[in-house]
Amino acid sequence: MQIRQKIEQASDAFTAGERKLAAAILSDYPYAGLSSIQDLAERSEVSAPSISRFMGKIGLAGYQEFQRSLIAELKDGDRSPVEVHERGRHIEGDFLSDFLSKASAQMAIAGDAITEEQFNRACGLLANPKHNVYVIGGRISDTIAAHMSFHLRQVRPGVYHLPSDPETWPEYLLQMKAGDVFFVVDFRRYQTSLASLAKLARDERNARVIVMTDKWISPVARHATDVLPVPIESGTLWDTYSSALAVTEAIVTRIAEDNWETTRTRIESWDTMRITTKDTDA
Repeated sequence: MQIRQKIEQASDAFTAGERKLAAAILSDYPYAGLSSIQDLAERSEVSAPSISRFMGKIGLAGYQEFQRSLIAELKDGDRSPVEVHERGRHIEGDFLSDFLSKASAQMAIAGDAITEEQFNRACGLLANPKHNVYVIGGRISDTIAAHMSFHLRQVRPGVYHLPSDPETWPEYLLQMKAGDVFFVVDFRRYQTSLASLAKLARDERNARVIVMTDKWISPVARHATDVLPVPIESGTLWDTYSSALAVTEAIVTRIAEDNWETTRTRIESWDTMRITTKDTDA
C-alpha cells in the first residue's frame, strides 16, 4: 500500500496538527516527504516528535521507513517495460481472456482511485465555456489526450490539443488566459518537459492545471490544482490505459449530457460542415 493510501485510511483519527501535516505531505506528494524531518516540521508547522507519532499512526516504524517507502514509490514510477515484465505476473491460460481480465480489474478499481468529488470538479472546469481548454499527453499517453480533445471539441469551442513538438508550446502558452484549464496526461516514465510546461502554464499564465496520472503521481502534480490518479498496472511488460480511456470517456460524456441542447446543436453543425467539406467527384 502506498503512503498516500495509508494517510487517507488513517485520516479520521488525526488530530488538528496531524491533519495539517497530512495536507503538507499530500500537497507536494511524494516530494514533501523527501526532505529532512526538521524541514517538514517547519513547513507543516508541527514538531518533529509530532511527525514521529504521525508515522506510527499510519503504520510506519518512523521517518526513515517513511522516506524509504517514498523512494521505492518513485523508483516504481520510473520502471522500464523490461523491469515491469520481470516483476509482473505472466499471462496464464488463454491469453486474450486473461489479458482482458487484468484490464477489467484495473477499470473496476478506477472508481475508488478517483472520488466522485474529484470527477465532478474536473468536469465542471472542463465544461466552463468562459475558459479555454488546452490538452497534452506524453509519448504514449497523448493518445488519451487526443481522444479527450476530439470529443470535447464536438461539445464546446475553445479546446486546443498541443502538438508534441516543444518548439510550438510558447504559442499556446501565450494564448492562455487566467482561469483557462490545462489538462495533462502523464503516466510512469514521466516526461520532465510536461512538468516544466505545466509550471509555466500555472505561474506565467495563471492557468488551472489538471493532471491524469497513475498511483506513483507524475511530477506535473506539483503544479496541479486537481490530480486524477488511475490504475494502469496490467502485470505485463506494458501498462494498460483502459482505465484512463474509460475515465476520459466518462468525463466528456458527462459534460455532453449535462449540456445536451448546446452539444446537439454543435454536433449537428459539425456534421453539416464535415459533409460539406468532403471530397466529391468532379
